[in-house]
Amino acid sequence: MNRAALFDVDGTLVDTNHLHVTSWWEALRQAGHDVPMHAIHRALGLPAEDLLSHLLGNSRDNDQDEALSTAHDTLYATYFERLPRLRAADTLLRTLSRRGWRVVLVTSAGGGELDALTKAIGADDAITAAASADDVERGKPAADPIHHALELAGSPAHGSVFVGDSVWDMKAGTRAEVTCVGLLSGGISRHDLEAAGAGSVYGDPADLLDHLDRSPFSVPSTGSAAQP
Repeated sequence: MNRAALFDVDGTLVDTNHLHVTSWWEALRQAGHDVPMHAIHRALGLPAEDLLSHLLGNSRDNDQDEALSTAHDTLYATYFERLPRLRAADTLLRTLSRRGWRVVLVTSAGGGELDALTKAIGADDAITAAASADDVERGKPAADPIHHALELAGSPAHGSVFVGDSVWDMKAGTRAEVTCVGLLSGGISRHDLEAAGAGSVYGDPADLLDHLDRSPFSVPSTGSAAQP
């Protein structure tokens, strides 16, 4: 059986969440919206349109959405050459690949942003494919991105594992019926990740790597494992 190791990217493999918060905050500020940074942080992981709905409400002027997204993308792009990889993210992906897992990135990023993120991770040789939100009708927390990633890996949901840092990641993985692993590196609490469906939670990629043989990745046939 092909075993899929699915990974969110921002906040999970690359330390970019606060860069996104700053970029969204400035884009919104320039358009006259006063949105606190903590609210933006908790909305990260949603596709841009859903993020704006979450922050500004469904009654907002949708005509602003494209301009706000473009402003965010332009601001965030200024960081492309210095995106910081989280500790041991590259080693974790290579270790899983050597153990027979098919590693697939599950991200809303595309184009130049995805190129910058994969460059930051530095483990192209371990990555089987990347599933972008642009490839599906609905982004996280819908299960569509996870289903698409499983298709790319040629793997069933049973025995596959999805690692992410947001409640939206955990909700998407739960709906897709894969085992969900949460990381605290994105700034969301253990309690919130577990409440959204995380079966186990680790500090960051390095912590998961240190406990890999006692994690869900040690028992792909059952999709469960003891907590570290």
